[in-house]
Amino acid sequence: MLPAVFADDDLALRFVGGLDDVLAPILNVLDCLDTYFDPALTPADFARWLGTWVGAETDGTEAEPMLRAAVAAASRLHRVRGTRQGLSEAVRLAFGVEPDITESGGADWNARPLGPFPGAPRPHLHVTLRLPEPRPGDIHRLDALVAAARPAHMPYTVEVTAAERTPER
Repeated sequence: MLPAVFADDDLALRFVGGLDDVLAPILNVLDCLDTYFDPALTPADFARWLGTWVGAETDGTEAEPMLRAAVAAASRLHRVRGTRQGLSEAVRLAFGVEPDITESGGADWNARPLGPFPGAPRPHLHVTLRLPEPRPGDIHRLDALVAAARPAHMPYTVEVTAAERTPER
């Protein structure tokens, strides 16, 4: 694609060939730029960086499929942050297991004034996670995750236990 005057010049051809080696990766990235912002298609190292952009709840130890799922769900999770659904989904994405969540609150309607209040008088949240093979660091990881995803005013406790194994037949 050089003008005819440079097409026969050896120095010009070598110079342009060197530029081609340098610029080809940049042009390749620009041609595929939209795939870099899709968590399912982006390279794994960029998916981790993309997770920092969208505020995904990751700690760097998750497997690649779990990382991609967390990045893809991050914007949806921000809409339900601080709710039971949001907390449950965040824990499920981080550990791959559905947690048991117990909370003290409640809502009720009564036609009679001064009726009993639902729930406990003191707010509290308890998250239990049953893992097939719990590791020592899982309790700290769960604690950090619940602290970030719980309602801000709610005191909480966490527990990690081993899941009951059913006998195989």
